[in-house]
Amino acid sequence: MRMVDIIRKKRDRESLQPEDIKFFVKGYAEGTVTDYHASALLMAIFLNGMTEEEQLYLTDEMLHSGDVLDWSDIPGVKVDKHSTGGVGDKTSLILAPIAAAAGVVVPMISGRGLGHTGGTLDKLESIPGFDVGLSSEKFREVLEKTGMVLAGQTSQIAPADKKLYALRDVTATVESIPLIASSILSKKLAEGIDALVLDVKVGSGAFMKKQSDATALAKTLVKIGKKAGKQVVALITDMNQPLGTHVGNSLEVIESCDVLKGKVQNDLSELSFELAAHMMVLGKVSDDLESARAKVDDLIQSGAALKKFQEVAAAQGGDALALDDYSRLPAANKTISVQADESGIVQRINAEEVGIAAMVLGAGRAKVDDVIDAGAGIVLHHKVGDSVEKGTSLATVYYNDGKNLQEARSRLLAAFSVGKEPPTKVKLIQSIIS
Repeated sequence: MRMVDIIRKKRDRESLQPEDIKFFVKGYAEGTVTDYHASALLMAIFLNGMTEEEQLYLTDEMLHSGDVLDWSDIPGVKVDKHSTGGVGDKTSLILAPIAAAAGVVVPMISGRGLGHTGGTLDKLESIPGFDVGLSSEKFREVLEKTGMVLAGQTSQIAPADKKLYALRDVTATVESIPLIASSILSKKLAEGIDALVLDVKVGSGAFMKKQSDATALAKTLVKIGKKAGKQVVALITDMNQPLGTHVGNSLEVIESCDVLKGKVQNDLSELSFELAAHMMVLGKVSDDLESARAKVDDLIQSGAALKKFQEVAAAQGGDALALDDYSRLPAANKTISVQADESGIVQRINAEEVGIAAMVLGAGRAKVDDVIDAGAGIVLHHKVGDSVEKGTSLATVYYNDGKNLQEARSRLLAAFSVGKEPPTKVKLIQSIIS
């Protein structure tokens, strides 16, 4: 078998057979297939797409390119959640403790932030001592002890995906639904889960800017996940403004904990609670969404959800007290206020611009090896639909290094659009695909 023949097939819009895909994935993971051959095939897939069968074969081969975790000896249904990424998206820090406190087993493997979107691992590492680089043995120990774990991907989980993702990033083939779907699901299915809740973002701060693209991706993910024998549900959710009010690592931990304490009721709490309810239904600890939502409320009001987060933090070496006493978290030593230059109603808040503003302050990475400033970030004081007066503080900027402060301030001010008429209300949860 030759790579050139496989490339030619896809170039000519023919379907690849299982043996073609196996040859490609195995060969690229092992180094016998070259970057230039892989790049050519990725571009052919980008241009000509893949059938459902091809996508399933690709996901399965990438899944089995490394270790597939097995938690079958741990009682309970194993459920995870995956978000396609957004600004201020800290739902994992909220929904995982809620679901675990309800009895769902949550082996959550997350990623780091790059560009304008934040990463769950970076947020967790802003909690002093919190270790996300767990060995397989420690991962199992924490999962058995607490019912959940929050950690990073090891080099042994879907290694073919890691190599292919890096190649897609430099060959302009990232925005391909078959390649996105196989990348997401190969990692998630390798976690040994039984069910998956997907949060597919759409809007200015999301990877998918158009509703049609987000819907197509969600449907693809659900179909492939179900064909792989898993229970999958996808929520398509709005990312035309940041989720919640805090953007930046320790700031997002604070807002998450305030949600778990029942102190915050906003779009962040609404979405986190709904995602948690879906996890509880798939995890078979609730019969339906109505009873699951009631259970979520009970776990927040009783403090059980926050206690679970503290329990997991301690099990992973973190300072559990910092989740209640925020003075123990990293903090910026300087702040400035960004004020409205006109009166009116907030029409929109460009989430991508807010994310980039936080990134240049040090809260995110422009390059993979950039160092994160855990205390830097932005707190929004107004959201879309709020009335503001000229001179009102739209947001507070938290920073340590003022090198890029003017750029961050300019981007943040430009992100806010203020007008006279009330904006059209956009639903937070736009559709559910199951």
